[in-house]
Amino acid sequence: MKISDVLRTKGTDVVTVTPEATVGELLALLAEHRIGAVVVSAGEGSVDGIVSERDVVRRIHSDGIAVLDGPVSAIMTSEVHTCGEHDDISDLESEMTERRIRHVPVVREGQLVAIVSIGDVVKHRIRDLAAERDQLEAYITQ
Repeated sequence: MKISDVLRTKGTDVVTVTPEATVGELLALLAEHRIGAVVVSAGEGSVDGIVSERDVVRRIHSDGIAVLDGPVSAIMTSEVHTCGEHDDISDLESEMTERRIRHVPVVREGQLVAIVSIGDVVKHRIRDLAAERDQLEAYITQ
């Protein structure tokens, strides 16, 4: 199975934020879209960083609520692990587990086209296992 299989079901909508946006604006986006992370992009489909709810919480804990008025660029992760549409889902699962990351931007020719979360990958895996189970049950009961 490929990442494109997940995207066929999930879709390719991606919420982004500019590096200059405030952390408070970022939180509004996360709440509005009911998501856990946002790709940081200066524009034109670039992936300049990623920032999650966890990043915000940890920074507020260490630096206080003044973080909310600061730029997203101050708390984002700059080294972003990405994947391609034709990458194998099993490989991505392993990478996400090893690196302890929950969101991975999907790029095509260096441009952002989607984002997948560990939840998307697990949902796809469960759907595949259920289909396999149904096929096995049908075979056994013949």
